[in-house]
Amino acid sequence: MTAAVPLPRLALARPAQHPLADTARKAGWEPVPYAFTSLKITSNPPPMPFEAVSAFVALSPAGAKVAAPALPGGMVCLLQGAGTADALGREDLEIHLPAEARAEALWSLLQTRYPGGGDFILARGERSREFLEVVARGTDWRIHPWVTHREVAQDPFPALPEVEGVLALSPLQAEILAPIAHAVQRFAWGEATAQAFARAGAPAHAYCEPKPGLLWAMLAQHLNKEESPC
Repeated sequence: MTAAVPLPRLALARPAQHPLADTARKAGWEPVPYAFTSLKITSNPPPMPFEAVSAFVALSPAGAKVAAPALPGGMVCLLQGAGTADALGREDLEIHLPAEARAEALWSLLQTRYPGGGDFILARGERSREFLEVVARGTDWRIHPWVTHREVAQDPFPALPEVEGVLALSPLQAEILAPIAHAVQRFAWGEATAQAFARAGAPAHAYCEPKPGLLWAMLAQHLNKEESPC
């Protein structure tokens, strides 16, 4: 009887049962949880009173979780996806989600619900890609960013497990992984993360836009490719 060939192992900063870990598993990789960063809450106050804006906007569960205690009851919340809505943990808020869990779709929702423009508080991380701020610049939709959290390296820092690949989910993760992942395949979640790998001297072997389906395609395509010399 032929022995089963072990799956290549992929380190990523998500729990074993996280949807992205499931995606990696379906693509033929064994996901290895590797918690080498954490989120640190900032002490920044909201940029303006919630009563003075049309809606609260959040791109990630982290931003929503930090902001949740401060939101007044009945506040209109435009959120990027269901996970972000779950992170609010509030039943007294008016929540709206775009058709797709993407910042671009959230921008379309914002324009549709508020065709005349308005002021909006946006909770985001310190190094987010600032898509909404950029696309709304000079328009009637005035985005007021509220930096609620930032990603930091764990201290003490955990050693990289024995894996055949790593998946960076943010530019900071790419910068941290670059010097320790030269001997394995390096994958990036988003173009900005791929650019961070390149700046750190260890270009990504592949990157995908932040969609689970595209992640599956990327990982499946590179399943049996060997590491090229660096």
